[in-house]
Amino acid sequence: MPAPAFSTGGRSANASDSPAAAVFRRHQGAPQPAGGRAFAAEAGPQASEPRAVNAALVADGLARGGAEDARQRLADFWRAVSVNGHLPDLQRGVVDRLFSFAPQAAWLGALTRFWSPYDLNPLNINPLKELIERFVDFEAIRRDSDLELFISATDVRTGELKVFTREEITPEVVMASACLPLLFRAVEIDGVPYWDGGYMGNPAIFPFFGATMTEDVLVVQINPVERKTTPHTQPEIMNRINEITFNSSLLAEFRAIDFVTRLIDQGKLPRGIGDGQYRRINVHRIALDSTFKKLTADSKLNSDFDFFQMLKKGGRQAAQSFLTEHFDDIGVRSTVDLAAEAKAEWA
Repeated sequence: MPAPAFSTGGRSANASDSPAAAVFRRHQGAPQPAGGRAFAAEAGPQASEPRAVNAALVADGLARGGAEDARQRLADFWRAVSVNGHLPDLQRGVVDRLFSFAPQAAWLGALTRFWSPYDLNPLNINPLKELIERFVDFEAIRRDSDLELFISATDVRTGELKVFTREEITPEVVMASACLPLLFRAVEIDGVPYWDGGYMGNPAIFPFFGATMTEDVLVVQINPVERKTTPHTQPEIMNRINEITFNSSLLAEFRAIDFVTRLIDQGKLPRGIGDGQYRRINVHRIALDSTFKKLTADSKLNSDFDFFQMLKKGGRQAAQSFLTEHFDDIGVRSTVDLAAEAKAEWA
């Protein structure tokens, strides 16, 4: 049974999780997830999640030697960018800004209400590129033909999603996928300006369909779909607006997958991987609610390494809970009720 493709979607209230990328390895001629897994992540317009950076770090580690190398690259990067890490002052400033629009840097929030990055940064200086190049060997990623990596960005002019493949991955692609339009100028690639990929794909699931034989997709839902309380403060309101806005593309993909699944089950669409055939996708989800629902919008400002470790531990516990409850369902059925997830409420 092919292992499921993994995807991280939604927006978090912190900076430890990764933007959209999928990493696969191919074995014996058939697309199979690397080490029994494929990982996907999505860069989002909230300042809290450089997920494309995480995806590139994972790909770099896999290209170097395997899963252990990937884990080490992630650990090294997050240790370096934590508040007690060792980054040059200029890079430290960029990393701190990636965690939030303010309140810690209230002056920055005030400035972005009146001036754009084109006013505040006329020379288009972005130390993030140097930081990415320090930790990721992009040439090694592009050379590794056993690896598939997808990173998405939003075309500013057309509003369409652009999915970059492994052969196209550069520091500029990662920067584009994590480009916060209120903080950074649009990243131009071949003359096309790009913003954060989360506007149009959070995450983009469809690249999996042609890259792996599995019909199972596991979504790591970082950003809560539902909140039990009404936000009152400005940071809480902005955080909830972002959650609703950037969950919308995932819900749209859920609707499409549910629609195709129902047509296949009714015998109205042919199932398969050939021309004119459709995949019957089983969707699974690791929900991080127990860890992330307790976090407030202010947690985006926390760049302490112990906080990162707490988030990592919470993620592992959620993954173990999913495996305990649903491992036998993989390859058999969806464990997410897509119809219920994607339905609209009618008055």
